[in-house]
Amino acid sequence: MKTESSLTKPPICRGNAVFFALFNLLAVTAVPLWGWLVGYSGFAWLAFAVLLGAGGMSITTGYHRMWSHRTFKARWPVRLALAIFGGMALQNSILVWAARHRIHHRYVDDVERDPHSIKSGFWHAHIGWMLRAWPTSEIDFSQVRDLERDPIVMWQHRHYWALVWTTNLGIPVALGWLTGDVIGMLLLAGVLRLVVSHHFTFFINSLAHTWGRRPYSEDNTAVDNGLIALLTWGEGYHNYHHAFQSDYRNGIRWWQYDPSKWLINMLAWTGMVYGRRRMPRFRIQRARLMVEFARLKQRAESADVQASWREVFEREYQQFRETVNQWQAIQMRKVENGAEALRDRWHRTELRTSLKELEFRLKMQQKRLRALTRTMGPAAA
Repeated sequence: MKTESSLTKPPICRGNAVFFALFNLLAVTAVPLWGWLVGYSGFAWLAFAVLLGAGGMSITTGYHRMWSHRTFKARWPVRLALAIFGGMALQNSILVWAARHRIHHRYVDDVERDPHSIKSGFWHAHIGWMLRAWPTSEIDFSQVRDLERDPIVMWQHRHYWALVWTTNLGIPVALGWLTGDVIGMLLLAGVLRLVVSHHFTFFINSLAHTWGRRPYSEDNTAVDNGLIALLTWGEGYHNYHHAFQSDYRNGIRWWQYDPSKWLINMLAWTGMVYGRRRMPRFRIQRARLMVEFARLKQRAESADVQASWREVFEREYQQFRETVNQWQAIQMRKVENGAEALRDRWHRTELRTSLKELEFRLKMQQKRLRALTRTMGPAAA
């Protein structure tokens, strides 16, 4: 089968190419030159940081987690703010962004359908997919019928370019006029902010599919990398996200850097966000163990592995399957008993403690698997 990379390249999108070339050139020439000759005020740097965060968080929190994946719901003031500052990030309207992103998740790594497949090369995944009229970049609005019923989404889509000009030019100019530093504000809070914001987002499509670990799934190229999370407002835990895209979190550990999750939690505490969706802990543990078992199975099939080690592996895997079966049986009981039974305090407690016991069993088994892996030694890996 022929892929896009093997065919004649489609025509260049001149508007995108000129924009990216011009703004990236200004960022590496005019921005440092003005800083050297004139200097930037503290207000300009503050505006750069605040607007960079507002735009980036609006993309990750609003465009990505709320609208593309429906992982939580928000009151209209939050949705309006995310729509405005998301538009300021200049990454297209919510409707277009979400349509492409849902296709990316459905066909990840498929060079024929994934808009920015890493299999087409790092450059293509990072920015190249926007520089030419690739067939995979065509917008399929059938993917976002649900969003067409959101009045704020449709308002932003209809008035997208007016919003882009008002925010990206109007806000820096107004701030520059107030502080007496229009050019400096335009260069920092306008040009440099946009360039940095774009590349931070593009890293999710390129670096987050290249450099890192895959603890939850090896079915695709998405990886977890804490360093990338620092640059992408918490989106660097990408292997987890692709494994559990309905979870509003990317960094599930308390110590993992995920400011988008923290913002959602803070807004939930105020009542402006509700309906947060979280993946059950058991399913997360199950996914990690499935990956570890798959890796250990490759070792178990090696001729250099002792028979006793294979027996331990088979015993552990059988226990894992039994634990999973018990968890599924509890889920079936919840469905069969219905809401009436769940309102009974004893039934709720019994189900909850049973699930906790199974979670603990998986946790202990994971420790045993790690010990089992160490007994093999590095030479057997």
